[in-house]
Amino acid sequence: MGKPVTRSHSLLLHEPSSPPLSTTTSSKILFQSRKIRKLSTNKTTTTTTAITSTSTPSLRPLSHKGEIELALDHLSKSDSLLAPLLNSHEPPALNPCTSPFLSLTKSILFQQLATNAAKSIYTRFLTLCDGESQVNPDTVLSLSAPKLREIGVSGRKASYLHDLAEKYRNGSLSDTSILEMNDDMLLNRLTEVKGIGVWSVHMFMLFSLHRPDVLPVGDLGVRKGVQSLYGLKDLPQALEMEQICEKWKPYRSVGSWYMWRLMEAKALANKAAKKA
Repeated sequence: MGKPVTRSHSLLLHEPSSPPLSTTTSSKILFQSRKIRKLSTNKTTTTTTAITSTSTPSLRPLSHKGEIELALDHLSKSDSLLAPLLNSHEPPALNPCTSPFLSLTKSILFQQLATNAAKSIYTRFLTLCDGESQVNPDTVLSLSAPKLREIGVSGRKASYLHDLAEKYRNGSLSDTSILEMNDDMLLNRLTEVKGIGVWSVHMFMLFSLHRPDVLPVGDLGVRKGVQSLYGLKDLPQALEMEQICEKWKPYRSVGSWYMWRLMEAKALANKAAKKA
């Protein structure tokens, strides 16, 4: 899942490639016309693969008691345009991450597939492994590429799964080390795995590890949300996203979550307008 795509997310533990639309979208959001704001950026030097996560070890996961409340308080005080969105939705709901290896495996399997097709393949994969509790590096390495192809996993994805499992087996990665790495180090290490790109790592940090200060500059939904919220003429690039969302630190993950909610609300409003 290396390339940026539009996705709708809630901060739940599920496959980050094709999660369901949030059911908490409210019709309270008012979309008023705003004066277009121009930011000075050099678009020729921006990149969607910029490392944008700079949380420090002192920051606790958003699943820690009270962290969501702290995030919402900070965002409401630091960004007057974002504040109304905070009152239009229920706070993000968080489920624990049972295993980083399992989450990364699931992420690879769900890459660039329709939700139903991905779920079907994932179910068959779990059957091969004798359940989620048995999804570990040794089990994955025991499944040959032909065996994986029998359940619908492409040869390329099979190589991605094997590369991830091999890096676990040789000690390059482990669930413990992943939980201990800071965001920048984690991004660098995980993008060394075949088939895992920056967008995938950002989604993993957001939805599995609940890191508080991740700005997925390559996600089209978040970029469109920022464009809409701030009345920008053009879709913001990576550097511009960094500049605009600086005020959200150290809770850019939560700000990003509200960008997905904003775009869902706009989509629902446009759909209703067409029916009227």
